Amino acid sequence: MLSLLALAAIALQPPAPAPVDANWREKELAFFDEPVQLTFATDFVKAGEAYFAPDWAWMTGDEGLIVFQATPKPAGEDAPDPFYGMYVAKIAGCGSGTPTGLETVVRISPPDSANTCGWFSPRSPVVMFGSTMVRPSDESKSGFQVGNRKYVWMFPSEMDIVTRQLAAVGPSGEAGKMKLSDIREDFAQPKKMFERANYDAECSYDPTGRFVLYAHIEDAPAGTPEGAPVKHDANIYIYDTQTRKQHPIIVAPGYDGGPFFSPDGKSICFRSDRKGNDLLQLFVATLKFEKDDRGVDVPVGVEREWQITSNEHVNWAPFWHPSGEFLVYASSEAGHTNYELFAASVPWKELAALPADATSEQSAATSKHVRISYAPGADVLPAFSPDGKWLMWTSQRQGPAIGEQRASSQLWVAKWKGVKWE
Repeated sequence: MLSLLALAAIALQPPAPAPVDANWREKELAFFDEPVQLTFATDFVKAGEAYFAPDWAWMTGDEGLIVFQATPKPAGEDAPDPFYGMYVAKIAGCGSGTPTGLETVVRISPPDSANTCGWFSPRSPVVMFGSTMVRPSDESKSGFQVGNRKYVWMFPSEMDIVTRQLAAVGPSGEAGKMKLSDIREDFAQPKKMFERANYDAECSYDPTGRFVLYAHIEDAPAGTPEGAPVKHDANIYIYDTQTRKQHPIIVAPGYDGGPFFSPDGKSICFRSDRKGNDLLQLFVATLKFEKDDRGVDVPVGVEREWQITSNEHVNWAPFWHPSGEFLVYASSEAGHTNYELFAASVPWKELAALPADATSEQSAATSKHVRISYAPGADVLPAFSPDGKWLMWTSQRQGPAIGEQRASSQLWVAKWKGVKWE
């Protein structure tokens, strides 16, 4: 999951675009069917980071429900909003196996707010996401440099994890039946899940809906001169929605973020700038549990952690396949002008057999990696549907719109075929 509210790469001296394989479509068809574009520049200046809803009984006739962030196209000559809004929508045709686009797109975030990282509750008609609720007071950006390109990321201090109820809930606690078209922008204002200083986002629920995994930016180190630039250090926490306790689970130096629970809720994946060199790498970790007073397993820490990539590339946005046996992610391995999607195996037995003092290179060597996208333009932020039948991601493969010099980032979906490890 991405912390980037500004999903853009600003080239200081743009390098020549990486060459594109003439057979790129044929190569992609080994992994997924011909992709379908879901959002368009006619509606959104940019759209990205989308996730599927779980199989909710409260939805009637709305298959393929997703949450995504996007910047709407302004009217006339107005400048576009610099911040993402949060939306829910239905993918039409998923039930028949032939998606045709989005229907009933509804904004669920407050006007003028900055928003990111939406996620559905698995147990109730609620969407969770990061939001400033109001316009951020500081619109300056933080960034890091990789080679001769600069990636501009935003970390508003007002960013909190909020929840937005989408439907009424009956006295029994079961969600009432509804249609997506019944959701109104004024149905309910988002509510803060908890309050902490600094940026909190990159959030997702565990399969039970009780525990929330998220990234929190820590305070600047003591003694930092006022006004001095600070390299943000985010740690990963688990919030218990019942006890309201915060459990720090990944607290190593460097930006640790983009975490997701594994499908069984016993492990997590995340990406980290662990070495402080701005080359993000992928990690997985098994969770440590303690029993609460009702005998429920509560994740309170990490048992073991392994690095899945160890290279000179930017690897980010890892997402689990429902099998829990591999991840999909985005990488600069094909070049910073053309990020592509990859898959990485998570060989649990081989990882567990490694000695406790195994190096990052040793653990990464156990994982097999396969490139799965080849189109021109960036392909990033992949996510599977809960049944593993669909892959959705953010892409620029459609090329520039008329009158535009660069392709915008938009949402695409394709039926997943599978991956064979080389």
